[in-house]
Amino acid sequence: MTRRILEVVAAGVVPYAEALEWQRSLAQARIDGRLVNDVVLLLEHPPVVTLGRNADAAHLLSGDGVEVFETERGGDVTFHGPGQLVGYPIIDLTRHKPDLHWYLRTLEQALIDALAGLGIPAARNPGYTGVWTGERSRKIASIGIHVKQWVTWHGFALNVTTDLSQFGRIVPCGIPGVEMTSVARETGSGKRETGLWDEAVAAVIHGFETAFDVDARSMEPSPTY
Repeated sequence: MTRRILEVVAAGVVPYAEALEWQRSLAQARIDGRLVNDVVLLLEHPPVVTLGRNADAAHLLSGDGVEVFETERGGDVTFHGPGQLVGYPIIDLTRHKPDLHWYLRTLEQALIDALAGLGIPAARNPGYTGVWTGERSRKIASIGIHVKQWVTWHGFALNVTTDLSQFGRIVPCGIPGVEMTSVARETGSGKRETGLWDEAVAAVIHGFETAFDVDARSMEPSPTY
């Protein structure tokens, strides 16, 4: 039996506003049937803070020097910036399983598998969405999604070489006292940032293939995507 195709678009650095409109457009195309396969956008953002539907304004401690966006995704407040691998899966859940709980857990599993491939033991933290390491003491990936007619957008943010001090701007994900970490910190990697980034991208793609039972196909950014 042929597995479903997941088209992977590695887009580089994309301003948040542009990426938001991009994924909304792709999601609508998937809903309308104009987009044949599921897609995941993998990219970085310039420094930005985003507020989810459940965000508490008090969790934004300082917006100085960064753009702040209110979005339709679930969750509270998070930071995006250089060195953070952001993934926006545009997935038609009717082709997989129309169940939001299943989708969130499978998205977490894709990242847990990816981190295992990078030598980092990671796990879920009961009661919280996202992925944690250090016996659930440090958060390494955040997740916030939106779904319309069973098609997903928004997604995850995996800290690869992120400047973790930037999380001092916020109460990450609205969890007081949470400690954020990164792939670079957990591995103590002396590799050049580009090398570690490429390894993380490859690991995430493989994690999606395993968790979602799909075959990944690399696509170049284009007017369609």
